[in-house]
Amino acid sequence: MSLEDLVGELDRRLADADAALAADYPGDRGVRQPVHTVYVPADKYDVNTVGAWGAEATAVLSEYGGSAEVLADVLELPPGLMGEVFERVRAKLAREPIEDLRIDFEDGYGTRSDEEEDAAVVAAARALTRSVRAGASADGASAVAPYHGLRIKSLEAPTRRRGVRTLDLFVRELTAAGGLTDGFVVTLPKVTSVEQVEAMVVVLEALEVEYGASELKFEIQVETPQAILGSDGTALIARMIKAGAGRVTGLHYGTYDYSASLGVAAAYQSMEHPVADHAKDVMQLAAAGTGVFVSDGSTNVLPIGDAVHAAWRLHYRLVRRSLARGIYQGWDMHPAQLPTRFVATYLFYREGLETAATRLRAYLGQGESGYLDEPATAAALAGFVLRGLDCGAVDPAEVDKLIGVDIAGLAKLARRPLRSER
Repeated sequence: MSLEDLVGELDRRLADADAALAADYPGDRGVRQPVHTVYVPADKYDVNTVGAWGAEATAVLSEYGGSAEVLADVLELPPGLMGEVFERVRAKLAREPIEDLRIDFEDGYGTRSDEEEDAAVVAAARALTRSVRAGASADGASAVAPYHGLRIKSLEAPTRRRGVRTLDLFVRELTAAGGLTDGFVVTLPKVTSVEQVEAMVVVLEALEVEYGASELKFEIQVETPQAILGSDGTALIARMIKAGAGRVTGLHYGTYDYSASLGVAAAYQSMEHPVADHAKDVMQLAAAGTGVFVSDGSTNVLPIGDAVHAAWRLHYRLVRRSLARGIYQGWDMHPAQLPTRFVATYLFYREGLETAATRLRAYLGQGESGYLDEPATAAALAGFVLRGLDCGAVDPAEVDKLIGVDIAGLAKLARRPLRSER
């Protein structure tokens, strides 16, 4: 048998496996991953929410960490890069304080009468539409988060009808007013079975037909033990992603529901508890190569009153811990958490920028770095820089100067499609 005949035979034998690999692991979607998701109870959301969160976060930063030196001391960090990061964070809070916003009709909203929740749905959808239309003001401040949407109640039997009704009303209002954007996403909480994910696809398809909407996407909230380990002993997350038929954009860890479900005492429920790490390890493995983002959860220790500095130190440490573990997104539940979200994130990228740039230049044959990096590591380094660009921690001019490549070149190195939005 000739070489060509042998390879041809292998192509035929592996055709199904090749097709399955391409379908199940398409790689990066070429879109920005937000660094956080903010949850706002539906009855508290209005057209001013994004700006109000930014203003409150700025005020808290000014009062409790009024300069780079003060904030570095509060967070028990060496001054180092804090001066530049401090000003970048202040600018971020003025321009884009929330990257991803979820109008919450679930735990943050509670159980209300149908009439009350219906009214809240219509009001929130109309407010979101006004925010979308407002866009950015003359000074560059945005009235709407780049990514936004709602969290409905779960598809468990007791809340199924209410969750679907809320989603139906919300999408109807958005599409009628022209407020549905590419940044719209739905969060499906307390998922306990692959069948619920399949059911969510059915719901979204029906809404698209009914209202002429573009393809609707959703996130799976991983906050039940059944999502991590099924009754047959198998991990269900990978099957859930596949059941989403290309509509699943993210897996979000639910810190407190998941910990409580496993019997962890309230005082020990945390993003860094061993049961949390195990769940997130499974989530990362299931999502790898699929283009589905993984998000960490939240801390319920809020920076308010006399606890601001202690809560900031905790939040900063937890955000940095998630970043080091390769989880680049988390939840923020209060405006006063925004300063430490962005300080931790910006320091992470700025501290690693010079080394990443040196190693990438060496990989491109433009110098020495002391590392013998392989293509996979070069892709990770480029992806690191791209994430820094996405959130505003790094500027394109810096990348060009330090590495000598533009964004398109970085995307190629990272093995990603060129991102259309930054």
